[in-house]
Amino acid sequence: MKPVQVQNMKPMISSPLHHLPPFCPLKNSLTIRSSNGNPTHGSCKSFKRVFGSHIVWKSKCKLVRCEGSGGSIDDGFYMRKCVEVARKAVGCTSPNPMVGCVIVKSGQIVGQGFHPKAGQPHAEVFALNDAGKLAEDATAYVSLEPCNHYGRTPPCTEALIRARVKRVVVGMVDPNPIVVSKGVERLRETGIDVTVGVEEKLCQKLNEAYIHKMLTGNPFVTLRYSLGFNGGILDSLGDGAKSSGGYYSQLLQEYDAVVISSNLLLKNSTFPTSHEPGAKQPFLIIVAETWSSLVSLPALPPQVASRSIVFAASDVIEDPNTKPNVLQQGTELVVFDQVSLYPILEYCTRMGMCSVFLDLRGNCGALYELVEVGMENGLLQKVVMEVCSVWGGRKKSLALGAQSKYFRLEDLQSRVFKESVVVEGYIR
Repeated sequence: MKPVQVQNMKPMISSPLHHLPPFCPLKNSLTIRSSNGNPTHGSCKSFKRVFGSHIVWKSKCKLVRCEGSGGSIDDGFYMRKCVEVARKAVGCTSPNPMVGCVIVKSGQIVGQGFHPKAGQPHAEVFALNDAGKLAEDATAYVSLEPCNHYGRTPPCTEALIRARVKRVVVGMVDPNPIVVSKGVERLRETGIDVTVGVEEKLCQKLNEAYIHKMLTGNPFVTLRYSLGFNGGILDSLGDGAKSSGGYYSQLLQEYDAVVISSNLLLKNSTFPTSHEPGAKQPFLIIVAETWSSLVSLPALPPQVASRSIVFAASDVIEDPNTKPNVLQQGTELVVFDQVSLYPILEYCTRMGMCSVFLDLRGNCGALYELVEVGMENGLLQKVVMEVCSVWGGRKKSLALGAQSKYFRLEDLQSRVFKESVVVEGYIR
């Protein structure tokens, strides 16, 4: 395969909206209606939608009863149930959002469903089918605003109207410009009582990559790295991180693509793979550090090679007539004058990807440069740091140059996983 030479690529224009936090209330940038029907106004970016195909999965629900204080129905409980149901499709819906729907009547869940993949029916359709005639005069809880347009599937608003539901509770307004507020307005026009914004932050976190892509046009980017207990950056992961249920395996399932150094493949002779049952595997983006590391890379299995691409700077390619083993079974090589985060994200955008994470392992000088560009230009949104119970590491800090910006991480969360502590936060 001949390398593709790309020169003078214009950097992807990053909208100023990329500075918005992932949990930002969408009422600041979209037109929505509150539960009393009063509108607020804003603006929304246009977008291009690309569809993929993934796994279909559906289960029947069990009856659940829940009442809040004083015997009133707890909307928050049922919305949290929607999010729980929606997460059954983790890694399967991109570039579509994950959506869950629960139908409640007389304090009982009589139907539930979720959106399994792009092109398949939406969550409301599965939930209404599950509920059958019990949906009449019931309350439908849905984590994302029902659509009101014909796409690859009919409008969910019309399905709710035909089912004669009495009330619809919406977790968050859909930032998709062809949906935003239109679904809520359509339901209200027919006399259905609509409440918007229940457990909104939880619903936004569920689809943080989808929201970011809709608002900015850019993929949601996360930086991941491991530290020893003395602060040194490690080439390895903590015990159990790659196994099923491990945080790293779950990251690979959730993100559309992972960016790694060629030195990591050379050292480990393995490629990042999620071990979650039925997990979709991420697209593999390999950044060539040196010509020797590229030539020495082992051949990838066909199913991995066809979902992989190699980016290299022109000064790395010493012999254009030599074909590295990794460039087979559909793997591409793209050569730039200088590799940066801009062309990588532009490629991911063209492929319809919503999320990317940079895996900072191995002797990865080129990845440090990608991170520095991302930090300086606001292209990174999230950081996941694993602190392992070992003493050692390659570097004493992740300082990326004297001109690096100072910023704070917000919405910090931490959890203990075996002998490691995993901390994540958002760049604001």
